[in-house]
Amino acid sequence: QVQLVESGGGSVQSGGSLRLSCAASGYRYSNHWKGWFRQAPGKEREGVAAIHNSGNTTYGDSVKGRFTIYQDNAKNTLYLQMNDLIPEDTAMYYCAVQTKNTSPALQALSGRRYNYWGRGTQVTVSS
Repeated sequence: QVQLVESGGGSVQSGGSLRLSCAASGYRYSNHWKGWFRQAPGKEREGVAAIHNSGNTTYGDSVKGRFTIYQDNAKNTLYLQMNDLIPEDTAMYYCAVQTKNTSPALQALSGRRYNYWGRGTQVTVSS
């Protein structure tokens, strides 16, 4: 059974940094996408960053240049390095993996591409 466990969230001041981790078990990274999403209270879920096993990455416009997604396949772990954090980054952050083929029309930052999700880790940025 696939399990994804996020860690690394916390409270930081504006301009600070955090690194989120997503440890996967029961799953070997396949030739599909893995991503980070976030959801703030009262807002829709937002795709933050995604990485394909080939190394291709894509980012949401609001985090480009500040966040970096990367993976360590040997450790089955996905990471999200977040720099220059701002209060608008405050949200619950979730990692997700795709293990089944989906429509190629689905963008990498579409939540519908992913079929396994972690429970999330909270990130709070104060001004």
